[in-house]
Amino acid sequence: MTSSSAPTPASSGAPQSPGLLRRLTARGRDEVHRVSSPLELFFDLCFVVAIAQAGVQLVHAVAGGHAGNGILNYAMQFFAIWWAWMNFTWFASAYDNDDALYRVVTLVQIAGVLVLAAGISRAFQHHDYLVVWLGYLIMRLAMAAQWLRAASSASGAERTMALRYATGVLLCLVGWLGLVLLPGPARPWVFLVMAIVEMCVPLYAEKSYETSWHPHHIAERYGLFTIIVLGETISAATVAVKSAVDEHSALGELLPIAAGGLLIVFSAWWIYFVVPIHGHLRSNGQAFLWGYGHYLIFASAAAIGAGLEVAVEQAVGKAHISTLSASAAVTLPTALYLLTVWGLHSRHFKVGITQQLVLPVTALLVICCTFLGHGAVLAAGLVSAAAVATGVTLTARMVGRERAVSAAASAD
Repeated sequence: MTSSSAPTPASSGAPQSPGLLRRLTARGRDEVHRVSSPLELFFDLCFVVAIAQAGVQLVHAVAGGHAGNGILNYAMQFFAIWWAWMNFTWFASAYDNDDALYRVVTLVQIAGVLVLAAGISRAFQHHDYLVVWLGYLIMRLAMAAQWLRAASSASGAERTMALRYATGVLLCLVGWLGLVLLPGPARPWVFLVMAIVEMCVPLYAEKSYETSWHPHHIAERYGLFTIIVLGETISAATVAVKSAVDEHSALGELLPIAAGGLLIVFSAWWIYFVVPIHGHLRSNGQAFLWGYGHYLIFASAAAIGAGLEVAVEQAVGKAHISTLSASAAVTLPTALYLLTVWGLHSRHFKVGITQQLVLPVTALLVICCTFLGHGAVLAAGLVSAAAVATGVTLTARMVGRERAVSAAASAD
């Protein structure tokens, strides 16, 4: 997953003719009009189930006054979801041949996602990771099978790379057993160690040969998953508001939260997609940091939805936490999202200190909104929307100046 600088294969590697089985060979980076396949879209949609389950449990933990433990568990569960999604995404970008066997193995991975989702509540509430591990086992065994299949069609350094991936995936599965077998106090350390080991597997596997992923395709895949996560955030917040209105008729207390939440999500979408990032995904280091950094983008985007649910429950008296804590459940993940998108996307396209400071300052102001009591979520939404307006205005002025300079140069 680490670079797009490897030599382009002689053949595009794209699916060529229908059939049950085809060689699983690398696709070329020179393919035109490379887009996400229906199978990839289905894969993403099924992951939403697991994300929703993690969000629900985060809501219960924060609303119950156990924010620290809830955030830790959420981070652990979300890592398993994100890492399995990311591994499939980068593999598919390089090797998807869309034959019958490839489809079946991918559907097995989806089944593993659903098993993992079914175990999230027990992992949160009882620290029982057996079902989560079994779901992860299914997903990762399928992923190892894909790499072994790629190795069988490759030779030389490419074959070594594929075998390293398969071996790393299988060995990590053994390490994750620590979450099932070791006592509770040791499990956060198991998670930390194994997360680092997992992320080192691509570095080791591709140190001599780099997979031929497609920059446009990867950028689209990440963008689509961001949309899905933001959509889940809107869905969760809508259900929370509806339930609260039905049970308490507290429309006056909920309208500011709903309006602020919508402004935050709309701004989050705008800020992410304002620049085309695929042109930046060229070097080894850029792709590695960008791909891994999206853990924070996806996790914070999903956490915004959970925070909105907490804010709704607190407003109608169902959550026994302070208004400050409920507000922080929205503003902190929003600020994290803004900072991460700036770090991974926006800063590469901003010109001048004024443009560069828009999102970091916005994140700081959003955090300050935490202390505004019942109007915190609405204020955070207005600040986020103001950031979008400011960015659009600054960009328009810059473009206007460039056109004026160009016109003057042409006249001379």
